[in-house]
Amino acid sequence: MSENTYDVAIVGGGPTGLSAATELKRMGVARVVILERSAEAGGIPRHCGHPPFGLREFARILTGPAYAHRLVNTANEAGVTILTKHTVVGTGPGGILTVASPDGILTLQATIILIATGAREATRAQLLVPGLRPSGVMNTAALQAFIYQEHRVPFRRPIIVGSELVSLSAILTCRSHGIRPVAMVESQPLPQARRSFFAMPYLLSVPLMTGTEILAIEGSPRVTSVHVRRQGGAETVLDCDGVILSGRFVAEAALAEASGLALDRGTGGPAIDQHGRSSDPHIFAAGNVVHPIETAGHCWAEGRRVARAIAAELKAPARAERSEGRGRNVIAGKGLKYVVPQRLTAKGVGAAPALNLRADGAARGRLVLSDASGTPLREMRIDAAPQQPIRFSLAGLDLAADSNDLKLRLEPKA
Repeated sequence: MSENTYDVAIVGGGPTGLSAATELKRMGVARVVILERSAEAGGIPRHCGHPPFGLREFARILTGPAYAHRLVNTANEAGVTILTKHTVVGTGPGGILTVASPDGILTLQATIILIATGAREATRAQLLVPGLRPSGVMNTAALQAFIYQEHRVPFRRPIIVGSELVSLSAILTCRSHGIRPVAMVESQPLPQARRSFFAMPYLLSVPLMTGTEILAIEGSPRVTSVHVRRQGGAETVLDCDGVILSGRFVAEAALAEASGLALDRGTGGPAIDQHGRSSDPHIFAAGNVVHPIETAGHCWAEGRRVARAIAAELKAPARAERSEGRGRNVIAGKGLKYVVPQRLTAKGVGAAPALNLRADGAARGRLVLSDASGTPLREMRIDAAPQQPIRFSLAGLDLAADSNDLKLRLEPKA
């Protein structure tokens, strides 16, 4: 067997890819490689110098870098090959990967490819933030790289744009280095994460300004202020020396798209079945590339689950699963942003622990799963913040009894 031939090639060395690789080795898969474009594996947690990470995985609370280091060590100890500074630029039929490496362009062959490229924060251009372009405007990842990798403090009194969980991470990063955010600004009328989480900025004297639109970023050569419009129309100027654009994550799906995989309009990432299988039978996908965005612990657990499905696939000589057709589509109805997985195949339906979904905004009412005739199969009451993960259990449902599509709809509380 060629040294460039593998049973499984995993694209992305974050919590999903590392846990999947470790689980595959535990299950006896011989040749497993992780292809990571950065100089170090570990993913986003490498840049988060604060807790809590690792409670689910290692039964202890760790900082992000310590957590990433432990994931990498565990994979190394299991015998996983980790190739850093290796960027997958394309895939071909039958598990071919074209890889840009420090030694030039390589061609690798894998029986199965797992895409675990994660997600990234939307750029200023994608957020359509108006105003000048002075220095001192960055996203959370850049802030964490400045502070934890370069050991530099880019500003002292920034504003934080957004109110997702990563926005709270930005506050912790700032406070750990003497940076005092002026305010947290959210354009939507409600915080995007659970309200209970916002006790932390309140206790740290960081006011949350919901329903607030950024009209302009001012300053030259550095940020000096931000002009905003409050809910109700009143305009004000916030004096600050930086702007942190946080959240609004998008799937890092360039490779999936270039590989010709079917993409989901709601997530922006590849559409998958409950095992992580994409529209190409040689390619699986897992982690935040299929659902932007979940915590590191959730992605770690998902990586292990999809790894078990891949191991079973490698042991199935007839590949019967691949001949069972498209399965049953799960369609997100009005009021829902997306639902993952988007397809349930007939074999092993019970392997899906739950449907993972998001509402278009704050959601209070009932979720109803129906068959093609409109007959309800299961319902669940919810009261969720706009970006709060929602799990809809499939346990006990005989979803293999029919081949028609399913629809999940939200019935708001009157």
